[in-house]
Amino acid sequence: MKWPKNPKIYEINTWQWLYHLSEKYGQKITLENVPIEIIEKELTRFDAVWAMGIWERSPKSKEIALQHEGILKECEKTLRYFSTNDIIGSPYAIHHYSVDSYFGGVKALEKFRELLAEYKILLILDFVPNHVARDHIWTLEKSDLFVKGDINDLLTKPDEFFSIGGEIYAHGRDPYFPPWTDTIQINAFSLDAREKALKTLQLIAKQCDGVRCDMAMLVMNDIFKNTWGERVGPPPDKDYWEDIIPSIKSDFPDFKFIGEVYWDLEWELIKQGFDFCYDKKLYDRLKEKNVDKIKEHLQADLNYQQHLIRFIENHDEQRAIKTLGEEPSMAAATLILTLLGGKLIFNGQMKGWEVHIPVQLRRGSDESDNEKVKRYYDKMMKIIDRFKIENWSLCEIKTIGGGDLSYKNLIAYTWRKDDERKLIIINYSQNHSKAHVIIKDLKYGIKDWCFKDLYHNKEYVYNGKDLDEFGLYVELNPWNFHLFDIKGY
Repeated sequence: MKWPKNPKIYEINTWQWLYHLSEKYGQKITLENVPIEIIEKELTRFDAVWAMGIWERSPKSKEIALQHEGILKECEKTLRYFSTNDIIGSPYAIHHYSVDSYFGGVKALEKFRELLAEYKILLILDFVPNHVARDHIWTLEKSDLFVKGDINDLLTKPDEFFSIGGEIYAHGRDPYFPPWTDTIQINAFSLDAREKALKTLQLIAKQCDGVRCDMAMLVMNDIFKNTWGERVGPPPDKDYWEDIIPSIKSDFPDFKFIGEVYWDLEWELIKQGFDFCYDKKLYDRLKEKNVDKIKEHLQADLNYQQHLIRFIENHDEQRAIKTLGEEPSMAAATLILTLLGGKLIFNGQMKGWEVHIPVQLRRGSDESDNEKVKRYYDKMMKIIDRFKIENWSLCEIKTIGGGDLSYKNLIAYTWRKDDERKLIIINYSQNHSKAHVIIKDLKYGIKDWCFKDLYHNKEYVYNGKDLDEFGLYVELNPWNFHLFDIKGY
Protein backbone atom coordinates (compact mmCIF):
# COMPACT_ATOMS: atom_id res chain seq x y z
CA MET A 1 0.00 0.00 0.00
CA LYS A 2 1.07 3.56 -0.65
CA TRP A 3 1.07 6.27 1.94
CA PRO A 4 -1.36 9.17 1.42
CA LYS A 5 0.00 12.70 1.26
CA ASN A 6 -1.41 13.96 4.59
CA PRO A 7 -1.90 10.78 6.63
CA LYS A 8 -4.20 10.47 9.62
CA ILE A 9 -2.34 8.41 12.23
CA TYR A 10 -3.90 6.75 15.29
CA GLU A 11 -1.62 5.99 18.23
CA ILE A 12 -2.61 3.15 20.53
CA ASN A 13 -0.74 2.25 23.70
CA THR A 14 -0.89 -1.39 22.65
CA TRP A 15 -0.72 -3.00 26.09
CA GLN A 16 -3.38 -0.72 27.60
CA TRP A 17 -5.53 -0.97 24.46
CA LEU A 18 -5.54 -4.78 24.46
CA TYR A 19 -6.05 -4.93 28.23
CA HIS A 20 -9.13 -2.72 27.86
CA LEU A 21 -10.45 -4.84 25.00
CA SER A 22 -9.90 -8.03 27.03
CA GLU A 23 -11.94 -6.53 29.89
CA LYS A 24 -14.67 -5.41 27.48
CA TYR A 25 -15.04 -8.76 25.72
CA GLY A 26 -14.42 -10.98 28.75
CA GLN A 27 -11.61 -12.93 27.10
CA LYS A 28 -7.90 -12.51 26.34
CA ILE A 29 -7.51 -10.26 23.30
CA THR A 30 -4.13 -10.24 21.57
CA LEU A 31 -3.06 -8.79 18.23
CA GLU A 32 -4.20 -12.07 16.70
CA ASN A 33 -7.88 -11.80 17.60
CA VAL A 34 -8.73 -8.10 17.68
CA PRO A 35 -12.50 -8.02 17.04
CA ILE A 36 -13.48 -6.95 13.53
CA GLU A 37 -15.97 -4.44 14.93
CA ILE A 38 -13.09 -2.61 16.67
CA ILE A 39 -11.20 -2.39 13.39
CA GLU A 40 -14.27 -1.13 11.58
CA LYS A 41 -15.56 1.33 14.20
CA GLU A 42 -12.30 2.61 15.66
CA LEU A 43 -9.43 2.13 13.22
CA THR A 44 -10.91 2.62 9.74
CA ARG A 45 -11.11 6.37 10.36
CA PHE A 46 -7.33 6.44 9.94
CA ASP A 47 -4.71 5.82 7.28
CA ALA A 48 -2.22 4.29 9.73
CA VAL A 49 -2.13 2.80 13.24
CA TRP A 50 0.92 3.32 15.43
CA ALA A 51 1.06 0.28 17.71
CA MET A 52 3.19 1.87 20.40
CA GLY A 53 5.17 -0.37 22.75
CA ILE A 54 4.91 -3.82 21.18
CA TRP A 55 8.54 -4.86 21.74
CA GLU A 56 9.57 -7.15 24.58
CA ARG A 57 9.59 -5.35 27.95
CA SER A 58 12.59 -5.40 30.23
CA PRO A 59 12.33 -7.22 33.59
CA LYS A 60 14.90 -4.77 34.95
CA SER A 61 12.79 -1.82 33.81
CA LYS A 62 9.81 -3.19 35.72
CA GLU A 63 11.97 -3.72 38.82
CA ILE A 64 13.24 -0.13 38.65
CA ALA A 65 9.73 1.27 38.05
CA LEU A 66 8.47 -0.50 41.17
CA GLN A 67 11.07 1.39 43.20
CA HIS A 68 10.88 4.75 41.41
CA GLU A 69 9.13 7.34 43.58
CA GLY A 70 8.16 9.59 40.67
CA ILE A 71 6.68 6.75 38.60
CA LEU A 72 4.77 5.39 41.60
CA LYS A 73 3.26 8.81 42.28
CA GLU A 74 2.13 9.07 38.65
CA CYS A 75 0.59 5.60 38.87
CA GLU A 76 -1.26 6.58 42.05
CA LYS A 77 -2.77 9.57 40.24
CA THR A 78 -4.10 7.22 37.58
CA LEU A 79 -5.12 4.21 39.67
CA ARG A 80 -6.12 4.64 43.28
CA TYR A 81 -5.43 0.98 43.86
CA PHE A 82 -2.87 -0.96 41.83
CA SER A 83 -0.72 -4.04 42.27
CA THR A 84 2.81 -4.89 41.22
CA ASN A 85 1.27 -6.72 38.25
CA ASP A 86 -0.11 -3.43 36.94
CA ILE A 87 3.40 -2.02 36.50
CA ILE A 88 5.02 -3.51 33.41
CA GLY A 89 8.08 -1.30 32.83
CA SER A 90 8.75 1.21 30.09
CA PRO A 91 8.12 0.41 26.40
CA TYR A 92 11.21 2.53 25.67
CA ALA A 93 13.54 0.36 27.70
CA ILE A 94 13.50 -2.39 25.09
CA HIS A 95 14.68 -5.79 26.23
CA HIS A 96 14.59 -7.29 22.75
CA TYR A 97 13.16 -6.23 19.37
CA SER A 98 10.71 -9.10 19.26
CA VAL A 99 6.95 -8.85 19.78
CA ASP A 100 6.14 -9.24 23.47
CA SER A 101 4.45 -12.54 24.27
CA TYR A 102 1.58 -10.64 25.92
CA PHE A 103 0.54 -9.49 22.43
CA GLY A 104 0.77 -12.98 20.92
CA GLY A 105 4.26 -12.83 19.43
CA VAL A 106 5.42 -12.39 15.84
CA LYS A 107 2.62 -14.44 14.24
CA ALA A 108 -0.02 -12.36 15.99
CA LEU A 109 1.56 -9.16 14.67
CA GLU A 110 1.58 -10.62 11.16
CA LYS A 111 -2.11 -11.42 11.43
CA PHE A 112 -2.91 -7.95 12.80
CA ARG A 113 -1.02 -6.31 9.94
CA GLU A 114 -2.82 -8.46 7.38
CA LEU A 115 -6.17 -7.51 8.91
CA LEU A 116 -5.29 -3.81 8.83
CA ALA A 117 -4.20 -4.14 5.20
CA GLU A 118 -7.62 -5.55 4.27
CA TYR A 119 -9.01 -2.19 5.36
CA LYS A 120 -6.17 -0.26 3.69
CA ILE A 121 -4.67 0.75 7.04
CA LEU A 122 -0.88 1.02 7.37
CA LEU A 123 1.09 -0.06 10.45
CA ILE A 124 3.75 1.93 12.36
CA LEU A 125 6.05 0.48 15.04
CA ASP A 126 8.71 1.93 17.36
CA PHE A 127 12.47 2.23 17.04
CA VAL A 128 14.63 3.64 19.85
CA PRO A 129 18.06 4.69 18.47
CA ASN A 130 19.48 6.24 21.63
CA HIS A 131 19.32 3.40 24.16
CA VAL A 132 18.13 -0.08 25.06
CA ALA A 133 17.23 -1.68 28.39
CA ARG A 134 20.18 -2.16 30.72
CA ASP A 135 19.54 -5.94 30.66
CA HIS A 136 19.48 -6.14 26.84
CA ILE A 137 21.46 -9.05 25.41
CA TRP A 138 23.86 -6.62 23.70
CA THR A 139 25.32 -5.81 27.13
CA LEU A 140 26.97 -9.25 27.12
CA GLU A 141 29.14 -8.28 24.16
CA LYS A 142 32.60 -6.73 24.46
CA SER A 143 32.66 -3.78 22.08
CA ASP A 144 32.32 -0.01 21.88
CA LEU A 145 28.57 -0.39 21.44
CA PHE A 146 27.75 1.62 24.59
CA VAL A 147 29.02 4.80 26.25
CA LYS A 148 31.40 3.85 29.05
CA GLY A 149 32.40 5.52 32.28
CA ASP A 150 34.94 4.86 35.00
CA ILE A 151 34.94 4.23 38.73
CA ASN A 152 35.00 7.94 39.47
CA ASP A 153 31.83 8.41 37.37
CA LEU A 154 30.15 5.61 39.27
CA LEU A 155 31.08 7.08 42.66
CA THR A 156 30.32 10.72 41.91
CA LYS A 157 27.32 10.30 39.55
CA PRO A 158 25.55 7.08 40.60
CA ASP A 159 22.28 8.19 38.92
CA GLU A 160 24.06 8.59 35.58
CA PHE A 161 26.31 5.50 35.53
CA PHE A 162 26.00 1.88 36.59
CA SER A 163 28.11 -1.28 36.64
CA ILE A 164 27.40 -4.54 34.84
CA GLY A 165 29.69 -7.47 34.01
CA GLY A 166 32.71 -5.66 35.39
CA GLU A 167 32.15 -2.64 33.11
CA ILE A 168 30.79 0.82 33.92
CA TYR A 169 28.27 2.30 31.50
CA ALA A 170 26.16 5.44 31.13
CA HIS A 171 22.40 5.44 31.31
CA GLY A 172 20.54 6.74 28.27
CA ARG A 173 19.73 10.41 28.52
CA ASP A 174 18.44 13.64 27.08
CA PRO A 175 21.04 16.28 28.07
CA TYR A 176 18.37 18.55 29.57
CA PHE A 177 16.80 15.95 31.88
CA PRO A 178 17.86 13.28 34.37
CA PRO A 179 18.91 9.98 32.78
CA TRP A 180 16.55 7.08 32.19
CA THR A 181 17.93 4.71 34.83
CA ASP A 182 16.38 1.60 33.27
CA THR A 183 18.42 2.09 30.07
CA ILE A 184 21.98 1.93 28.79
CA GLN A 185 23.29 4.61 26.42
CA ILE A 186 24.18 3.45 22.90
CA ASN A 187 27.28 5.05 21.38
CA ALA A 188 25.89 6.60 18.20
CA PHE A 189 29.44 7.06 16.86
CA SER A 190 30.19 3.33 17.10
CA LEU A 191 30.28 1.55 13.74
CA ASP A 192 29.12 -1.59 15.53
CA ALA A 193 26.16 0.30 17.00
CA ARG A 194 25.16 1.65 13.61
CA GLU A 195 25.41 -1.80 12.07
CA LYS A 196 23.13 -3.19 14.78
CA ALA A 197 20.69 -0.32 14.24
CA LEU A 198 20.63 -1.07 10.53
CA LYS A 199 19.97 -4.79 11.09
CA THR A 200 17.28 -4.01 13.66
CA LEU A 201 15.53 -1.61 11.30
CA GLN A 202 15.72 -4.12 8.45
CA LEU A 203 13.94 -6.60 10.73
CA ILE A 204 11.33 -4.00 11.74
CA ALA A 205 10.73 -2.88 8.14
CA LYS A 206 9.67 -6.42 7.23
CA GLN A 207 6.92 -6.23 9.85
CA CYS A 208 5.35 -2.82 9.23
CA ASP A 209 5.02 0.20 6.91
CA GLY A 210 6.83 2.84 8.94
CA VAL A 211 8.70 3.48 12.14
CA ARG A 212 8.39 6.17 14.79
CA CYS A 213 11.91 6.98 15.98
CA ASP A 214 12.07 7.93 19.64
CA MET A 215 14.00 11.15 20.43
CA ALA A 216 15.50 11.04 16.94
CA MET A 217 17.65 14.16 17.35
CA LEU A 218 19.72 12.71 20.23
CA VAL A 219 21.88 10.64 17.88
CA MET A 220 22.67 13.44 15.42
CA ASN A 221 26.43 14.00 15.30
CA ASP A 222 26.42 17.53 16.75
CA ILE A 223 23.89 16.76 19.48
CA PHE A 224 25.57 13.51 20.47
CA LYS A 225 29.01 15.13 20.61
CA ASN A 226 27.71 18.00 22.75
CA THR A 227 26.04 15.54 25.11
CA TRP A 228 28.93 13.10 25.60
CA GLY A 229 32.09 15.03 24.66
CA GLU A 230 35.39 13.17 24.72
CA ARG A 231 33.82 9.96 26.00
CA VAL A 232 32.72 9.07 22.45
CA GLY A 233 35.62 10.41 20.39
CA PRO A 234 35.31 12.13 17.00
CA PRO A 235 32.07 11.86 15.02
CA PRO A 236 31.91 9.71 11.88
CA ASP A 237 31.94 11.43 8.49
CA LYS A 238 28.24 10.78 7.96
CA ASP A 239 25.52 11.82 10.35
CA TYR A 240 23.63 8.94 11.98
CA TRP A 241 20.43 9.14 9.95
CA GLU A 242 22.24 9.88 6.69
CA ASP A 243 24.01 6.58 7.29
CA ILE A 244 20.87 4.60 8.23
CA ILE A 245 17.83 5.84 6.30
CA PRO A 246 19.11 5.45 2.68
CA SER A 247 20.16 1.88 3.42
CA ILE A 248 16.68 0.96 4.64
CA LYS A 249 14.91 2.79 1.83
CA SER A 250 17.01 1.06 -0.81
CA ASP A 251 15.32 -2.20 0.25
CA PHE A 252 11.98 -0.73 1.39
CA PRO A 253 11.36 2.38 -0.76
CA ASP A 254 7.83 3.07 0.58
CA PHE A 255 8.85 2.66 4.23
CA LYS A 256 8.33 5.87 6.25
CA PHE A 257 10.52 7.36 8.98
CA ILE A 258 8.70 9.47 11.58
CA GLY A 259 10.87 11.41 14.02
CA GLU A 260 10.08 12.52 17.54
CA VAL A 261 12.09 15.74 17.26
CA TYR A 262 12.53 18.86 19.41
CA TRP A 263 14.83 21.92 19.63
CA ASP A 264 13.89 23.27 16.16
CA LEU A 265 15.76 20.43 14.45
CA GLU A 266 12.83 19.23 12.36
CA TRP A 267 14.05 20.62 9.05
CA GLU A 268 17.56 19.28 9.57
CA LEU A 269 16.22 15.76 10.09
CA ILE A 270 13.84 16.09 7.15
CA LYS A 271 16.88 16.91 5.01
CA GLN A 272 18.60 13.83 6.44
CA GLY A 273 15.77 11.61 5.21
CA PHE A 274 12.84 11.72 7.64
CA ASP A 275 9.43 11.68 5.98
CA PHE A 276 7.69 13.29 8.94
CA CYS A 277 8.75 15.01 12.16
CA TYR A 278 6.79 16.06 15.24
CA ASP A 279 5.50 19.63 15.07
CA LYS A 280 6.24 20.40 18.72
CA LYS A 281 6.40 24.13 18.01
CA LEU A 282 2.75 24.22 16.91
CA TYR A 283 1.75 22.14 19.93
CA ASP A 284 3.48 24.58 22.29
CA ARG A 285 1.86 27.60 20.62
CA LEU A 286 -1.57 25.99 20.83
CA LYS A 287 -1.01 25.46 24.56
CA GLU A 288 0.05 29.10 24.91
CA LYS A 289 -3.05 30.12 22.90
CA ASN A 290 -0.83 32.55 21.01
CA VAL A 291 -2.62 33.19 17.70
CA ASP A 292 0.06 35.50 16.28
CA LYS A 293 2.74 32.85 16.76
CA ILE A 294 0.49 30.13 15.36
CA LYS A 295 -0.08 32.16 12.18
CA GLU A 296 3.62 32.98 11.97
CA HIS A 297 4.41 29.26 12.16
CA LEU A 298 1.88 28.50 9.41
CA GLN A 299 3.69 30.89 7.06
CA ALA A 300 6.64 28.47 6.87
CA ASP A 301 7.65 26.89 3.58
CA LEU A 302 4.94 24.50 2.39
CA ASN A 303 7.43 21.73 1.64
CA TYR A 304 8.53 21.91 5.27
CA GLN A 305 4.94 21.87 6.55
CA GLN A 306 4.14 18.88 4.37
CA HIS A 307 6.64 16.85 6.43
CA LEU A 308 5.26 17.75 9.88
CA ILE A 309 3.13 15.63 12.19
CA ARG A 310 0.53 17.80 13.95
CA PHE A 311 -0.84 16.74 17.34
CA ILE A 312 -2.47 18.03 20.52
CA GLU A 313 -1.72 14.98 22.66
CA ASN A 314 0.20 11.70 22.62
CA HIS A 315 1.50 9.23 25.22
CA ASP A 316 4.18 11.71 26.39
CA GLU A 317 1.88 14.71 26.79
CA GLN A 318 -1.05 15.39 29.08
CA ARG A 319 -4.55 14.91 27.71
CA ALA A 320 -5.59 17.78 25.43
CA ILE A 321 -8.85 18.39 27.26
CA LYS A 322 -6.89 18.93 30.50
CA THR A 323 -4.12 21.01 28.93
CA LEU A 324 -6.29 23.21 26.71
CA GLY A 325 -9.84 22.92 28.03
CA GLU A 326 -12.86 21.35 26.38
CA GLU A 327 -13.78 24.04 23.81
CA PRO A 328 -10.17 25.06 22.98
CA SER A 329 -9.21 21.40 22.49
CA MET A 330 -11.84 21.05 19.75
CA ALA A 331 -10.72 24.29 18.10
CA ALA A 332 -7.11 23.05 18.21
CA ALA A 333 -8.16 19.67 16.80
CA THR A 334 -9.96 21.44 13.95
CA LEU A 335 -6.70 23.19 13.14
CA ILE A 336 -4.40 20.16 13.17
CA LEU A 337 -6.87 17.98 11.27
CA THR A 338 -7.17 20.46 8.38
CA LEU A 339 -3.52 21.49 7.94
CA LEU A 340 -0.82 20.15 5.65
CA GLY A 341 1.18 17.22 6.95
CA GLY A 342 0.33 14.22 9.10
CA LYS A 343 -2.27 14.29 11.85
CA LEU A 344 -1.69 12.27 15.02
CA ILE A 345 -4.61 11.27 17.25
CA PHE A 346 -4.03 9.38 20.51
CA ASN A 347 -6.33 6.63 21.78
CA GLY A 348 -8.95 8.22 24.06
CA GLN A 349 -8.53 11.71 22.59
CA MET A 350 -11.67 11.37 20.48
CA LYS A 351 -13.64 10.34 23.58
CA GLY A 352 -12.50 13.34 25.61
CA TRP A 353 -10.59 11.29 28.16
CA GLU A 354 -8.83 13.41 30.77
CA VAL A 355 -6.52 11.04 32.62
CA HIS A 356 -2.93 10.70 31.43
CA ILE A 357 -1.78 7.10 31.90
CA PRO A 358 1.94 6.46 32.55
CA VAL A 359 3.46 4.14 29.94
CA GLN A 360 4.67 1.88 32.75
CA LEU A 361 1.07 0.89 33.60
CA ARG A 362 -0.75 -1.92 31.83
CA ARG A 363 -4.18 -0.34 32.39
CA GLY A 364 -5.90 2.95 33.08
CA SER A 365 -8.79 3.90 35.31
CA ASP A 366 -12.37 3.48 34.13
CA GLU A 367 -13.22 6.79 32.52
CA SER A 368 -16.51 8.00 31.11
CA ASP A 369 -16.61 9.40 27.60
CA ASN A 370 -17.19 13.12 27.11
CA GLU A 371 -20.23 12.98 24.83
CA LYS A 372 -19.74 16.51 23.48
CA VAL A 373 -16.15 15.82 22.45
CA LYS A 374 -17.10 12.42 21.09
CA ARG A 375 -19.84 13.92 18.87
CA TYR A 376 -17.37 16.53 17.63
CA TYR A 377 -14.81 13.92 16.50
CA ASP A 378 -17.47 11.61 15.04
CA LYS A 379 -18.60 14.45 12.78
CA MET A 380 -15.15 15.94 12.15
CA MET A 381 -13.47 12.72 11.05
CA LYS A 382 -16.09 12.25 8.34
CA ILE A 383 -15.75 15.82 7.11
CA ILE A 384 -11.96 15.89 6.76
CA ASP A 385 -12.11 13.04 4.25
CA ARG A 386 -13.46 15.72 1.87
CA PHE A 387 -10.25 17.74 2.21
CA LYS A 388 -8.18 15.51 -0.06
CA ILE A 389 -7.40 18.25 -2.53
CA GLU A 390 -4.05 19.62 -3.43
CA ASN A 391 -3.21 23.24 -2.71
CA TRP A 392 -3.18 24.80 0.74
CA SER A 393 -2.68 28.50 1.50
CA LEU A 394 -3.24 31.02 4.28
CA CYS A 395 -5.86 33.74 3.82
CA GLU A 396 -5.52 37.43 4.58
CA ILE A 397 -7.64 38.60 7.52
CA LYS A 398 -8.68 42.24 7.80
CA THR A 399 -10.39 44.30 10.47
CA ILE A 400 -14.02 45.33 10.02
CA GLY A 401 -12.88 48.82 11.01
CA GLY A 402 -13.73 51.14 13.87
CA GLY A 403 -10.70 50.07 15.84
CA ASP A 404 -11.97 46.48 16.22
CA LEU A 405 -8.89 44.31 16.76
CA SER A 406 -10.71 41.01 17.24
CA TYR A 407 -9.76 40.00 13.67
CA LYS A 408 -6.36 39.06 15.10
CA ASN A 409 -7.96 36.09 16.88
CA LEU A 410 -8.89 34.36 13.61
CA ILE A 411 -6.90 31.85 11.58
CA ALA A 412 -8.08 31.21 8.00
CA TYR A 413 -6.81 29.10 5.10
CA THR A 414 -8.03 27.29 2.01
CA TRP A 415 -7.63 23.97 0.23
CA ARG A 416 -8.22 24.06 -3.53
CA LYS A 417 -8.03 22.09 -6.74
CA ASP A 418 -9.32 23.67 -9.93
CA ASP A 419 -12.83 24.92 -9.04
CA GLU A 420 -13.10 22.95 -5.79
CA ARG A 421 -12.39 24.96 -2.65
CA LYS A 422 -12.62 24.49 1.09
CA LEU A 423 -12.22 27.40 3.53
CA ILE A 424 -11.42 26.91 7.21
CA ILE A 425 -11.81 29.78 9.69
CA ILE A 426 -11.07 29.28 13.40
CA ASN A 427 -11.52 31.69 16.28
CA TYR A 428 -8.72 30.47 18.52
CA SER A 429 -9.52 32.76 21.44
CA GLN A 430 -11.89 33.33 24.33
CA ASN A 431 -13.34 36.47 22.70
CA HIS A 432 -16.13 37.00 20.19
CA SER A 433 -14.35 37.95 16.96
CA LYS A 434 -15.21 39.60 13.63
CA ALA A 435 -13.25 40.05 10.40
CA HIS A 436 -13.18 40.18 6.64
CA VAL A 437 -11.46 37.12 5.15
CA ILE A 438 -9.68 37.58 1.84
CA ILE A 439 -8.95 34.57 -0.39
CA LYS A 440 -6.09 36.07 -2.36
CA ASP A 441 -6.30 34.00 -5.54
CA LEU A 442 -10.09 33.96 -5.90
CA LYS A 443 -11.93 36.55 -8.04
CA TYR A 444 -15.65 36.22 -7.38
CA GLY A 445 -16.99 38.28 -10.29
CA ILE A 446 -20.70 39.05 -10.61
CA LYS A 447 -22.22 35.65 -9.77
CA ASP A 448 -23.49 34.60 -6.35
CA TRP A 449 -21.50 32.31 -4.11
CA CYS A 450 -22.65 29.70 -1.61
CA PHE A 451 -20.56 29.07 1.49
CA LYS A 452 -21.78 25.79 3.00
CA ASP A 453 -20.54 25.08 6.53
CA LEU A 454 -19.97 21.32 6.45
CA TYR A 455 -19.77 21.01 10.23
CA HIS A 456 -22.78 23.13 11.22
CA ASN A 457 -24.76 22.25 8.08
CA LYS A 458 -25.63 25.87 7.27
CA GLU A 459 -25.46 27.76 3.98
CA TYR A 460 -24.64 31.41 3.40
CA VAL A 461 -25.08 33.10 0.01
CA TYR A 462 -23.21 36.28 -0.96
CA ASN A 463 -22.93 38.45 -4.04
CA GLY A 464 -19.58 38.16 -5.83
CA LYS A 465 -19.21 41.91 -6.24
CA ASP A 466 -19.44 42.47 -2.47
CA LEU A 467 -17.01 39.62 -1.82
CA ASP A 468 -14.44 41.12 -4.20
CA GLU A 469 -14.80 44.53 -2.61
CA PHE A 470 -14.83 43.62 1.09
CA GLY A 471 -13.97 39.95 1.44
CA LEU A 472 -16.07 37.43 3.39
CA TYR A 473 -17.53 38.91 6.57
CA VAL A 474 -17.42 36.46 9.50
CA GLU A 475 -18.39 36.54 13.15
CA LEU A 476 -17.39 33.70 15.43
CA ASN A 477 -17.96 33.03 19.11
CA PRO A 478 -14.99 31.95 21.27
CA TRP A 479 -13.33 28.74 20.04
CA ASN A 480 -15.83 28.34 17.18
CA PHE A 481 -15.04 27.66 13.54
CA HIS A 482 -16.37 27.39 10.00
CA LEU A 483 -15.56 24.58 7.56
CA PHE A 484 -16.84 25.99 4.29
CA ASP A 485 -17.30 24.31 0.94
CA ILE A 486 -17.36 27.18 -1.60
CA LYS A 487 -19.28 27.12 -4.85
CA GLY A 488 -20.23 29.83 -7.32
CA TYR A 489 -23.45 29.68 -9.34
